[in-house]
Amino acid sequence: MIIDGKKIADEIQQEIKATVKGLSGRPPCLTVILVGGHPPSQIYVKRKTEACASVGIRSIRCELPENTTEVELLILIDKLNQDPNVDGILIQLPLPHQINPTRVTHHVNPEKDVDGFHPLNVGKILIGETDGFIPCTPLGIQKLIERSSIEIAGKNVLMIGRSNIVGKPMAALLMQNTPSGNATVTIANRYSKDIKSLCLFSDIIIVAIGQPKFITADMIKQGTAIIDVGINKVDDPTKKSGYKIVGDVDFPNVAPKCSYITPVPGGVGPMTIAMLLHNTLKSYQKRQHNPS
Repeated sequence: MIIDGKKIADEIQQEIKATVKGLSGRPPCLTVILVGGHPPSQIYVKRKTEACASVGIRSIRCELPENTTEVELLILIDKLNQDPNVDGILIQLPLPHQINPTRVTHHVNPEKDVDGFHPLNVGKILIGETDGFIPCTPLGIQKLIERSSIEIAGKNVLMIGRSNIVGKPMAALLMQNTPSGNATVTIANRYSKDIKSLCLFSDIIIVAIGQPKFITADMIKQGTAIIDVGINKVDDPTKKSGYKIVGDVDFPNVAPKCSYITPVPGGVGPMTIAMLLHNTLKSYQKRQHNPS
């Protein structure tokens, strides 16, 4: 079964839209900070602000010049942290070389950290608390698994990739004692030996390493479920752009052996933006219930 991430994301966004429509008072508000003119970042920010508008969430776009200093950015974040009308703060990465991304993301109020990157929110994931924010891509994968009725409990799950944005928080979610957890989780990285054997042992594989067509048909057993997080550009002279987007899985050859698989594009990607909206609404609801 091919998991239609766009369809599931659209369903979630419609649910968010209905909730926002029923709110009294001001709408939820997300502020997105973009430093410099990085073209892909401009595209990503545009998609996020358009998604906000589609569900009734107010978005504020703060565009700063390429030569913005770290101090100037921290001052802006301080103002947004203190603004009672701002529920979520998103800092679009990458940042220019003169700015330390770790220092900046850690400066965001964890109660407005809708990206889920602050150490406090990361820690809450590890100990199983649910009142913090989960990074959008792992949360999106969790929702894909839940809404596709993929059984997790007791399954052998291989997480290929150990990034702070996807791999580590995803592994933590899968091992929690929750309806969408209780898996036996293995985390592989570039130093792991014989990844093929690890794949063949696994019931579910989540791959996020940025290597096109890394997972091939001979590496998986019949009935494996695969979540492909990879986004890679490969040359394709038949396309007007000269390239096409593929995942970390050799989709045409792997899909026939899978019980479930996400395509690229149209799988995990749409869910990431849907979860940003989800987290912004969650922040708003928490702040309305417990105003500072």
